[in-house]
Amino acid sequence: MFETLTTLQLQQYLLAIVWFVWACLVFLMFVQWGQILSLLLSRNEAEKNIILDNASKRYEITFTALVIFGWSMFAVFPMFYSTSFGWAYFVWFTLLFLFIVEWVSFKYRKKVSNFLWARIYEVLLFLNWLLTPLLLWVVVSTFFTWVNFTVNKVNMLNVWEWSKSITSWDNIFHGYEALWNPVQAAFLSNISLWLALVFLAILMALLNLYKNILLQPNTIKSWDEIFLKRIKRVFPWASCLFLFFFLFFIIRLLFIDGFSYHPETKEIFIEPHKYLNNFIQMPLVAWMFVFWVILALTWILIFQFKRYKRSFWIVWVWVIFVVESLFLLAWFNNTSFYPSLSDLQSSLTIENASSSRYTLVVISYSTLFMPFVLAYIIWVWKQITWIKIEH
Repeated sequence: MFETLTTLQLQQYLLAIVWFVWACLVFLMFVQWGQILSLLLSRNEAEKNIILDNASKRYEITFTALVIFGWSMFAVFPMFYSTSFGWAYFVWFTLLFLFIVEWVSFKYRKKVSNFLWARIYEVLLFLNWLLTPLLLWVVVSTFFTWVNFTVNKVNMLNVWEWSKSITSWDNIFHGYEALWNPVQAAFLSNISLWLALVFLAILMALLNLYKNILLQPNTIKSWDEIFLKRIKRVFPWASCLFLFFFLFFIIRLLFIDGFSYHPETKEIFIEPHKYLNNFIQMPLVAWMFVFWVILALTWILIFQFKRYKRSFWIVWVWVIFVVESLFLLAWFNNTSFYPSLSDLQSSLTIENASSSRYTLVVISYSTLFMPFVLAYIIWVWKQITWIKIEH
């Protein structure tokens, strides 16, 4: 079946699968980052416990999705894996440390025998909510901006010289330089998208918490209506801030230069308004993006007045498809998804960064088991949902 596809079609198929996993990971993190609500909504320890318990229930699923994403990138696009994971390691190590800190904080915040005070764990959870979206999107934003690396595939033949790697990073920051990237004022895009993620995390956590409270009406006993009213007060301003920063990022994206390559010669060059051209030349991606953005905005507005429990699931689907369309925008249509500032021709594309055709075919067959994996994740999600929130 998959043997009949061209190598490029295999690469595009697996890329869509990989970024679907990433989109699911981003959604799970939005729910998990809801710990900031403990500062925005809680007035006592019982309310704080409800929010943090609700946020921590799906941590294991989130970490599993992260591992699956990393394995997928290693198998399908090993050149990107070795460049980003192998050299931008300051960012990835910090992210791993934040994940560990989050797990420890969730587990030990309420234990009597912990060697830190509960307040310290809550501060660590706050820093996790603030920094993890920033660092994750520093990594993702490099798909649309420059990074500093050089690829030398000749070193693949130097089997006796282990000190020489295929790729090398050309500064001492190893990924952190994306935080203040001045090329095309990229730091503005990075900051705006970071803040958009921060406020979207609040929105998703509010919707999830609202849904779970209505599913378990006895959880918060006598003060449930007061607690739900606080959610309704925070939601409007979080929505407005999210929309402002998200639209700012999208508008900037449509007018910056991008990085293309000739399908025949594979030569990489700078193309003005590349991502706007990608929207025009890939109408399916454009319509998917526009449709789900309009639908999500509509349901956010509806929630302001009707408070439907299903608003959470509508916005959840929006997150999946909008994130997927943004990644396809950065990788499809002869686009260099990982452009190099040090050497333009070292930039990575979907074709020069992928595994061999044989590997792609084998991995494509393994994706046939994905429906079973998704079904299991959905089942686990439902089982976790009905675990009573403690307070």
